[in-house]
Amino acid sequence: MNKLMRALIVAMAAVLTVSVASGTAQAATWSSSDRWGTWSNGGYTVRNNIWGSGYGPQTIWANSYSNWGVWANHPNTGGIKSYPHSERMVNRRLSSLGSLSSSFNVSYPNAGAYTTAYDIWADNNAYEIMLWMNKVGAVGPIGSWQASVSVGGHSWNVYRGSNGSNQVFSFVRTSNTGSGQVDVKAVMDWIRGRGWFGDVTVGAVQFGYEITSSSGGLNFTTNSYSVSFG
Repeated sequence: MNKLMRALIVAMAAVLTVSVASGTAQAATWSSSDRWGTWSNGGYTVRNNIWGSGYGPQTIWANSYSNWGVWANHPNTGGIKSYPHSERMVNRRLSSLGSLSSSFNVSYPNAGAYTTAYDIWADNNAYEIMLWMNKVGAVGPIGSWQASVSVGGHSWNVYRGSNGSNQVFSFVRTSNTGSGQVDVKAVMDWIRGRGWFGDVTVGAVQFGYEITSSSGGLNFTTNSYSVSFG
């Protein structure tokens, strides 16, 4: 094989590798590698949201608020690097909601360290309710274990603590799942019933990937996601 042929093969292989890694983003309706890349669609907001320190490259792509994903290459170090997500605002009192639910379907890697989670905010971000639908690697919730409970259509271990800025209630599913429906109102009513908060105003309902590490580059794909309330 002559030098020219060898060079051509190497170049073609490099192009193919880049195309495979970023093909989904290139084909999507919207994509961004900016830390704070944001796109509004269908009443939802999709965000890249690389908020932690010591982060690596991350590209978010979306065809809609419901179908989106990220490629992330964060180093194998401690600390959350990012929380790419799709968000719908509710802005209603808990007691005024007849229903608040969500459905999701994701394809996630069995490598790295992260959780696929809802992040639900209440009373102007005074309270944060996290629903961990799956977790991989060395990740754990804030605070101490409070209870094991079946509520909202799932079985959880519940943790309560503070991150220094707000109260955090983490519902960690007892087994990983890539799809399902969640009765968010039932979860929040359960918290209220424990006396941990009152008749709060529900703000943003976010769903995404809280990534600590994804060394070498990993793909996280949201096949579908929606929030409904009334």
